[in-house]
Amino acid sequence: MWDNPRILNTAASTLVALVAAAILYTGLQLLLRSPLFPLREVVVQGALRQASRGDIEQAMGRIEGNFFAADLAVVRARLEQVPWVRRVELRRIWPDRVEVRLEEHVALARWGDAGLVNVHGERFRGRSRDADEARLPRFAGPAGAEAEVTRRYRRFAELLAPLGETPERVILTPRHAWQLRLASGLQLELGRDGADKVDERLARFVATYPRTLGRLPQQPNGEPRHVDLRYPNGFALRVPEWKG
Repeated sequence: MWDNPRILNTAASTLVALVAAAILYTGLQLLLRSPLFPLREVVVQGALRQASRGDIEQAMGRIEGNFFAADLAVVRARLEQVPWVRRVELRRIWPDRVEVRLEEHVALARWGDAGLVNVHGERFRGRSRDADEARLPRFAGPAGAEAEVTRRYRRFAELLAPLGETPERVILTPRHAWQLRLASGLQLELGRDGADKVDERLARFVATYPRTLGRLPQQPNGEPRHVDLRYPNGFALRVPEWKG
């Protein structure tokens, strides 16, 4: 064995590699524990409209370790628990700073009786100021349908724009039928997608509105009119004061 140069060279290379790895590991441990590289500053960037600086500082807590040892994944996880925080990015800035970049949720609608939906169609925890929240439309639907309801809301708003109307409430029922309540109080039953698409029914209603429902006088008692669009060639109107 000792007369074999190949075995000797392999053993020597292995020994050198083990020594180098031990030196590297020891140096890394010393670097991570060294007081020579303290973390002196944490800078939070990003406009905060709903979450307060106090909320952020409390969630962040005390960051353990020096510049190299600070566990930024732990800090990120803490900050993501703040209700209005959507996304967190952290990076080390040499020699002694950590930069925290926050993105807040932008509320688009209320979801059911509790919770909010952001402009990306994501449901999140958070309570807006009462006056702001009251102006938001209301969405409802099965769990996991937030993105679809958001997408349809935008499409419905686009189709209703020629009438000067906006959806005040968008509901996707458990049977996946769509219902709208407009800002004027008009209630629309759109039904489900099939051979005749929901968007097509709404577009047809908007096109015929000026010469049909638009000609009717306003209701003196303010009760909402209910329009059923689940017909292939028209719609049905129910007015509370019309009986018989």
